[in-house]
Amino acid sequence: MWGHSELGSIYDYIQVAAFSIDADGLISQWSDRAAEFFGLPAEEVVGRDPITTFSPRELWRRGRERFEEILAGKEWVGTAPYRGPDGQEQVAELYLMPARGSEGRAGVVCMAVDLRRLRAIETELAASEAVFGQAPTGFVLFDHESRIQRVNESFARALGLGAEDLVGLTPRDLMAPRDAQRLGRAVAEVLESGDPVVDLTFTGELPGRVGRRRWSISLYRLLSAGNRPMGVAGQVIDVTGRARAEREAASARRSLALLNEASGHIGSTLDLETTARELLDVTVPGFCDVATVDLYNAVLTADAEGRRVDDGDGTGELRRVASASTVHREGAPTPTAEVGGAFCYPPRSPYAKALRTGRSLTLIGPGNPDPNPLISSAVVVPMVAREKVLGLVQLSRAKGSEPFDARDVAIATELVSRAAVCIDNARLYRREHERALILQRSLLPPGNPEASGLEIACRYRPAGSGTEVGGDWFDVIPLPGNRTALVVGDVMGRGLRAAVAMGQLRTAVRTLALLDLDPADVLTQLDEIARGLSADPESDGGESGELYLATCVYAVYDAVTRRCTIANAGHLPPVVVDPAGGPNPALMLELPEGLPLGVGGEPFEEVTVELPDGALFGLYTDGLVESRNHQLEDGLSALRDALSGPERPLEALCDQLLTELDPHHGEDDIALLMARVSALPSNSVGDWILPSEPTSVARARELACGWLLACGLDELVDTVELLVSELATNALRHGRGDIRLRLLRDSVLVCEVWDNGYAQPRQRRARDTDEGGRGLQLVSLLADRWGSRRTPNGKAVWFELGLPATP
Repeated sequence: MWGHSELGSIYDYIQVAAFSIDADGLISQWSDRAAEFFGLPAEEVVGRDPITTFSPRELWRRGRERFEEILAGKEWVGTAPYRGPDGQEQVAELYLMPARGSEGRAGVVCMAVDLRRLRAIETELAASEAVFGQAPTGFVLFDHESRIQRVNESFARALGLGAEDLVGLTPRDLMAPRDAQRLGRAVAEVLESGDPVVDLTFTGELPGRVGRRRWSISLYRLLSAGNRPMGVAGQVIDVTGRARAEREAASARRSLALLNEASGHIGSTLDLETTARELLDVTVPGFCDVATVDLYNAVLTADAEGRRVDDGDGTGELRRVASASTVHREGAPTPTAEVGGAFCYPPRSPYAKALRTGRSLTLIGPGNPDPNPLISSAVVVPMVAREKVLGLVQLSRAKGSEPFDARDVAIATELVSRAAVCIDNARLYRREHERALILQRSLLPPGNPEASGLEIACRYRPAGSGTEVGGDWFDVIPLPGNRTALVVGDVMGRGLRAAVAMGQLRTAVRTLALLDLDPADVLTQLDEIARGLSADPESDGGESGELYLATCVYAVYDAVTRRCTIANAGHLPPVVVDPAGGPNPALMLELPEGLPLGVGGEPFEEVTVELPDGALFGLYTDGLVESRNHQLEDGLSALRDALSGPERPLEALCDQLLTELDPHHGEDDIALLMARVSALPSNSVGDWILPSEPTSVARARELACGWLLACGLDELVDTVELLVSELATNALRHGRGDIRLRLLRDSVLVCEVWDNGYAQPRQRRARDTDEGGRGLQLVSLLADRWGSRRTPNGKAVWFELGLPATP
């Protein structure tokens, strides 16, 4: 009976061609497979000589000899080259058979097979047979009716039967009815849809085996080369022992996940209390139900550390820094010691033993010295880092949870060990950070400094992250002649080295300011100092070490003229707010930007501006206006907008700026210096120019005394008269040009005598026989302070006297 094979045919897998040759040696019949095989249709080859059509010329003679032998009745099987459809030369295996037609004429029937494809199929079959027969797992083949067609030895051995005994059986012959029905239905579905079924499990007793077993079978459909379903293959695995392995693997995965979470979560900050809370976030409730962290009080002190292992009896005072619980009784959490409370463990308690030995202990049920009816198991783990015991962690599980086993104790010890290292790092950081902050704050002006003709408010806010100190600084330096130097700077970088560099630069600024140098000259000298800080004294040949760069704005305000001279070294421009208002009352001063200190090679320039009475003058560092969340220009615009509102008290204005302009929560330090111009009263300055002649000394005394009497400073007349006489006489003798006398009344009385000589006065001790040289000694004795400073055309010698107390 003719029918179609469901399993396909060998011809689905190999490439074969059939054609016939007549007695004249010409192709008489050409099949469709031959056309596909050679890439030539029938109309192009029928009636042609196959030898000359498909064979190279050097094989024509040999081919004709073979053809004659076949016509004589001899079959021939062999290989021959041919040109394929792609024009490439290939090799075919040929089977040539003699044949007779209806008229008795001889002919040849030829079958050609692609030898390359045939060898590939042979290799695949050999590999498939090897995999099927040698695989350690069971393989089974089902036909369309779920009958077993073939099994490998592994499958038969697992069932305790012979492979030949299983052929022809169905699942009903091997399994319980319900399981057999499930498997038969799964085979039918896979055969119909082609979708594989993975890990279909069955449990039961099988023929030839004793005891219940658990099996897993995965099914997939087999297709022929013509994509016709041939049946269903199944891979069968005995998973009887897999349940326990899966539980152990799941436990290991949970442990690994817990440790991974701990690595990513614990120690995110350098803060002791935060690190302790992070440990509890990881362990509760994923690992235990109740947990506490206790640290020695000494650890919480920046300059102290933990105790060495086996040092003492473990009874030192501890403080609870973190606690967490998911156990509830009557709607309330299980009572634990309050966070922040201090206590000591009894000497013979397991807690003291763990602290003393540095080893973990497991407490189960009655073994707990402080039993809680809701707790079934607990483990106490000392926090040990760098051979120092920092404290103790207690982890507890409630009733109904599995008690701690050896694996759990090992995990708890690892978790606490990681947290201990982070806490010790936080302790060390806290110590260094507090020292650095003390250093940094000691270098900043205490409170709000006073200045002549200026109302000043300043703020310093360290970075909110608390991770490092920075190099921002500001300063207000009183100068002679009712002048004030205003400074804001920022050492690039962070950490203790930046803070130390800041302190050195600030000290240098104060020293240079007291020399009364121009702002541009001050920055030039600072640039040399910054480059000196970058030199590594330990390097050979003076090679540079770590590079120190800093930005700085240095401004000198003269309260008498209300003029401000400013030089900039790569810093953000000062902001000035005009008291007259207008559409844009807050403006950034246009200054030559200059290079940062430490770069060198370029001169600094200075600009002089006159500030109206009531104007605001502000200096700041980039932490106020720049962050990763917005551009610098946006921050500067926000600063101008905040300053453009109605006039506010200076202290309140500084607080408002820090609140409104610090949305990034302290990514960087902030230094802010705001000054409001308060013009001196017109009667607080007396200023006269006198010719360089002897009568000017008497005239200077007369003018000074008259001005003091007009100001109601009668108590100072005699002293000022004497000191003015001495300074005017020195200017006449040792100076040149006109003599300028200026009296300034502010918080103190300042008297200045100017001349055009550049030689600075120097106090010396006069001998008994000397006729002069005692003037400056007299000035030093009677004045509160005195000194000299350079002026654009010479020098000015000055002294200060305190104002008489107001009745």
